[in-house]
Amino acid sequence: MGTLHFIKTAVVVRDEKGKFVGVVDFFREISRVRKFVTSYIGAKAKFKFSDIVGNSKKLREAIRIAKIASKSNSNVLILGETGTGKEMFAQAIHYEGMRKRGPFVVINCGAIPRDLAESEFFGYEPGSFTGADKNGRPGKFELADGGTVFLDEIGEMPVGLQSKLLRVLQDRSVTRIGGVRAIDVDVRVIAASNRDLSSEVEKGNFRKDLYHRLNVIQIKIPPLRERREDIPLLVKHFVEKLSKKLQKRKIKIDDSFLKPLLKYDFPGNVRELENIIERALNICEGDVLDERYLPEEVLSSKIDVQSIEEVKRSALLKALKETNWNISKTAKILGVSRPTVYRLISKWNIEI
Repeated sequence: MGTLHFIKTAVVVRDEKGKFVGVVDFFREISRVRKFVTSYIGAKAKFKFSDIVGNSKKLREAIRIAKIASKSNSNVLILGETGTGKEMFAQAIHYEGMRKRGPFVVINCGAIPRDLAESEFFGYEPGSFTGADKNGRPGKFELADGGTVFLDEIGEMPVGLQSKLLRVLQDRSVTRIGGVRAIDVDVRVIAASNRDLSSEVEKGNFRKDLYHRLNVIQIKIPPLRERREDIPLLVKHFVEKLSKKLQKRKIKIDDSFLKPLLKYDFPGNVRELENIIERALNICEGDVLDERYLPEEVLSSKIDVQSIEEVKRSALLKALKETNWNISKTAKILGVSRPTVYRLISKWNIEI
């Protein structure tokens, strides 16, 4: 059976004259309380794989591996530059996985002050340190019981805390600060980093044993500059999404708006593109987005790239070759109809 943990509350019972006659104790299993707390604080995933926009080969490969991960309970390590969508992938893995009914708890390892990190992760007992809550507090791992913990920017975690995390992953239990009792936790860990963790291991900044413990299923998300053919799709997606948010009427996208974006390197990746689109929609005075609404750093980009038509033609050719010239599969990859594929093949004089 194992040990069951309860939270006890008491209600004083008085007679009609207000005289004390007794006390009624109520015991609630702590797992039910945790579920209520995680629901209350909004600890759940909202993104699905269908929310990830793009048809490039590298992105499709990342999604393929992520879908495999969603059917497993193994730890996952997601690697990618800032702004590539690591948390979106993590949420999709949880949302479409075996733990989708459980909580999805995010811990940003780079944003928690070092002196508070251990209590944030593992919780603390009453009176453990100055300023501690008199009732104690569960940590994020306890709150994630039955679900997923997403450790964002795991490469920023202090080395001292890494050893304690490794122990939790091995023992599947946590001990609160100031506590002596181990509390069992059933969590799946998805970690993410914008650093090359294997290099961090060599430098002594990241524990080798923890790296191997986390790196069971590895997913590499490509930067936007390595999947430029997805930029037109992303621009269309963000214009539609943000137009609703900003209560804008239907906005058209001019080629003069798209072409500079295809030349730009996007150091901030998809997140930067979304911000550029939101800025443009805010300052757009008509119903057409053109180059006037792009920031200077985008307009001054010097990279020599193909025209929009050439990018689309290259994407079609790539899809045809990958599918061994299967029209139905090519149409599915590009998100268009079979007649559209035939029309583009004819338009661009592609020999089948």
